[in-house]
Amino acid sequence: QVQLVESGGGSVQAGGSLRLACAASDSPYSYDSFCIAWFRQAQGMEREGVARIDSDGRGKYAESVKGRFTVSIDNAKKTVFLVMTNLKPEDSATYYCAGAPWIAACAAGRQEYFTDWGQGTQVTVSS
Repeated sequence: QVQLVESGGGSVQAGGSLRLACAASDSPYSYDSFCIAWFRQAQGMEREGVARIDSDGRGKYAESVKGRFTVSIDNAKKTVFLVMTNLKPEDSATYYCAGAPWIAACAAGRQEYFTDWGQGTQVTVSS
């Protein structure tokens, strides 16, 4: 099982930026294909997908973050990044990274496809 550890959360004002990192305890996966996703869960809300990237470097985004968030992967550092710009108060949530050892998980991004989860990092955006 791969251990994923998020970092980079914090408190910012609206319009600010943060970069989250998701570090894998080992190579992302020992497979040729995988998907790493970012989910978030605000208090009292259901967890939702934010962005995901596959082993070919293809990213997908939720409509609410398109144009503001960028997901990238550094295979050498075994880390996936989520750069968040122009943050809004509604972006406040606990952000989780999750991994799946198959590239197809990135097609739909359903939570049940992901087998490994980090503990989460808090993002708070004030108005």
